[in-house]
Amino acid sequence: MALRIGDTAPDFTANSTEGEIRFHDWIGDGYAILFSHPKDFTPVCTTELGMMAGMAGEFAKRNAKIMGISVDPVEDHHKWKSDIASYTGHEVSYPMVADPEMAVAKLYDMLPAEASGDAANRTPADNQTVRTVFIVGPDRKVKLSLTYPMTTGRNFDEILRALDSIRLTAEHKVATPAGWVQGGDVIITGAVSDDEAREKFGSFDQRLPYIRTAKQPG
Repeated sequence: MALRIGDTAPDFTANSTEGEIRFHDWIGDGYAILFSHPKDFTPVCTTELGMMAGMAGEFAKRNAKIMGISVDPVEDHHKWKSDIASYTGHEVSYPMVADPEMAVAKLYDMLPAEASGDAANRTPADNQTVRTVFIVGPDRKVKLSLTYPMTTGRNFDEILRALDSIRLTAEHKVATPAGWVQGGDVIITGAVSDDEAREKFGSFDQRLPYIRTAKQPG
C-alpha cells in the first residue's frame, strides 16, 4: 500500500553512522527530513549529501533533523562520507542509515515487497525508485514526499521552503500560494470566518470570492 501524506511514517530501528537509531524516538519533538539514495558512491547523490551537510544549520533553525539512507552497509557510508567532504567541502554530520536488507526501502514503498537478492549486488538502476525525500512532522505523520529521477539532483532549497510553509500552516489557519517564500502573503483558509480573519489579520484582500490573502502572521 502506498505511503501517503497524512499517514503515520513507519517506525524502524536500524544501524547508522551514528549507531543504532529508532526513527520515531530520534525525531523527538521536531521535524525530520528523511532522504534516500539508491546506492553509495553515486555521483548525483554525492553532491546532494554534501549540499544537505552545508544546509544542516538552516534545517536546525527550523527544529528539523536530517537523515540519509541507502541500502549499503555502514562501513561503505563512512567511506562515502570522506568522498563527500573531499568533493563538496562539507562534512556530513547527520546520520546515514544502512538498509542492506532493503527493509526500510520496502516499508516506505520505495521498493516493491518482492525485491530480493543481496543489496551489494544490486545496481543503482535496480534501486532507482529509492530517491524520495520525506518530511515527517512531530506527530510522526508524513507531511511531504518528493521522488526524483537518478539523473536530476534534488532542490533542497525547495525542501526548506516547503518546510517553512508546513510549519507556518500548522500553527496558523492559513495556506501558502504558488511560489510563496518566508514573509510573503498567505491565503486565509475557509475555516476562518471574515470576522475572525479581520480580528487575526486586521485586513485582507479578496479579489476573488474564494481567495482571501493577508500578510504572513508573525
